[in-house]
Amino acid sequence: MNVIALITFIVITFLVGAISWLKTRRHKIKTSSGLFLADRSLSFVAVGTSLFFTNISAAEFVGSSESVYVNNMSVMAWGVSSVFAMVVISEFVIPVYLRGAMSTTPDFLENRYDSGTKKLVSFLFLISYVINLLPIVLYSGAVALNGLFHLSNIWDISYGSSIWILVWCIGLVGSLYSILGGLKAIVISDLVLGIFMFTGALLLAYFGLKHVGNGDSIQGINTILSSKKEHLNAIGTARDAVPFSTIFTGMILVNLFYWGTEQVIVQQALASSNLEASQKGIALACAGKLLGPLLFILPGIIAVHMYDNLPNTTEVFSRVVSDVSPPVLSGFIAAVIFGAAITSFSPALNSASTLFILNLYKPFQEKKNNIVSENDLLKKSRRFEMFASLLAMFIAPLIIFSSDNFYTFMQKMNAAFSIPIFTIMFVGFVTKKVPPIAAKIGLSFCFAGYILTQVFFDTGIHFLHILLILFVMTSAIMLAIGRLFPMQTPYKAQNKQVVDLKPWKNRHWINGLLLLFMILLFLVFSKIGIAKI
Repeated sequence: MNVIALITFIVITFLVGAISWLKTRRHKIKTSSGLFLADRSLSFVAVGTSLFFTNISAAEFVGSSESVYVNNMSVMAWGVSSVFAMVVISEFVIPVYLRGAMSTTPDFLENRYDSGTKKLVSFLFLISYVINLLPIVLYSGAVALNGLFHLSNIWDISYGSSIWILVWCIGLVGSLYSILGGLKAIVISDLVLGIFMFTGALLLAYFGLKHVGNGDSIQGINTILSSKKEHLNAIGTARDAVPFSTIFTGMILVNLFYWGTEQVIVQQALASSNLEASQKGIALACAGKLLGPLLFILPGIIAVHMYDNLPNTTEVFSRVVSDVSPPVLSGFIAAVIFGAAITSFSPALNSASTLFILNLYKPFQEKKNNIVSENDLLKKSRRFEMFASLLAMFIAPLIIFSSDNFYTFMQKMNAAFSIPIFTIMFVGFVTKKVPPIAAKIGLSFCFAGYILTQVFFDTGIHFLHILLILFVMTSAIMLAIGRLFPMQTPYKAQNKQVVDLKPWKNRHWINGLLLLFMILLFLVFSKIGIAKI
């Protein structure tokens, strides 16, 4: 381990924590709203950076670089195409949440269907976070840090043992951020890390290209653009990790779910001071997603020109950083990776606690006619976060036994929970008389159908196409039930208006530019662009 890299890592990590503490030390958390929603006070910059960096974990660096190295840039579709979903959510969904003064996305399900549906979906979210989202964030962060510092070699222990140790280090620090600082501290960390991440990405690109070009970065660019160009293609075929056709089937559904229903993401937008700040923040996050090829994919492209056959492809990103960066930059990027893991783990933990306390614990106590104080809610939320983080830390190292490409494994796991929930949310948004029983049947059918097609039966159809089929079938079942057994009283949206709901007046042309840039990226990285052979 290089001493300079280690010192840089410690200094940058300490600096991020110190800035977060200085900015939040006067922000005393006295209510559940302060812990979970930062008292609905976030500016558009805070919303945008928080949305982006909650979405960006070490999994993005590890998974994207690996996928590009073993396949091509088709993995880019996940991040770049999400801009369309984010624009739709900003325009049509966030106003509904803010108008109803909702703290969690399942609150909509209670208003639209009934409290039983809300509790069921909240429980599914919690299961998803504890056995899927939190462990994946911890595992990917551990893989990246071990690759950067080669800790398994230094400690003379097995690769698996080093992953266990690093998972627990990340988990403990991330838990402290969430438990002690709440959403406010997480948002401040995101803002600081944003500056560091883009700086680190530009420096890594420079040194990586310089390495490929034998000391000349311009020559490095020429080398990348003139050889092994098949890796520069973002238009995936049926044989690639992400076929281009999936963008228009399951991927768009997953992205709409993620940016419009996933509690850990939407919670950042719900904490905004008004609708305008929320919509501006989402646009800022869109700009970040469009820079994804520079941040997450270029290291994989550089690796293609550096290594012929890596035995452990999950360490592609770490190997590139270690081999091309001076020690200071290696330590700097390691600190960014560590911070990215923390700022994905902490919001997920905070959101899990939000769902448990507000949607399960508090209603249960009120049903028993128990008086629930704000102090009691804060205590119980912190205890739950401790339990959830410990469970995730035990599960995370087991991901090492996954047989899939890491990024594909992550997306498949997410889809098991996302599409069933998204489907009943979608039907709830577009109809007014579909009854609660339809939501419960639809949820069960879609979840069971996905498990059957992915675990027990090999359909030969890409899992993203399966998602669209299940979405259509589930929606049809729910609509049929609604036609046969409609609600007597049609659903009517609430209007509590706890924040200013005036929309951002410049959103249409800004969103139009974002969508245009999204399309241009696919054209540039295609066989009619720079991937032309």
